[in-house]
Amino acid sequence: MHQQPVTVQSGQPSIRRRIIQDVDPQEYKRIRKLWIDHSRAEDARDIPGLIATLSESCVYELIPTGQRWEGHDGARDFYLTFLGAFPDVHFEVYDIVIGPQGVTEFAEMTGTHLGPWAGLEATGRPVSVKIIIYFPWNRAAQKFDGEKVYFDMAEMMRQLQ
Repeated sequence: MHQQPVTVQSGQPSIRRRIIQDVDPQEYKRIRKLWIDHSRAEDARDIPGLIATLSESCVYELIPTGQRWEGHDGARDFYLTFLGAFPDVHFEVYDIVIGPQGVTEFAEMTGTHLGPWAGLEATGRPVSVKIIIYFPWNRAAQKFDGEKVYFDMAEMMRQLQ
């Protein structure tokens, strides 16, 4: 029995379809440039610049907490909350994968917890955790479909308490 491919967020093709996509050098350059633009906007705390790199159907997910923000308004809320909680946040990227499915970034995130975040009031404590961020690529929109963020929540909470 042949099954139709399952679709994921915003009507994107299933992983079976995405994994066989050819790597188009021009698309690779667009994805890489947009990730650089996104990273520079985040470093500059430029919320409109960040939103400009995202599809309208973007979704932000913190996998360890189960929190989810949808659309440009959701992404804006995510960044205002996150950057308010860790205004000095820094990502030291130590590995990156770029392909037709998007970008996966491996980094050490450091910052000082100065605002409410993930149900925890500000502690004023420094934090340093390894983090993996997946930026799914929306080929139709030529933008990122948000971020899926993975980190060790127990390690972060240990540092913040």
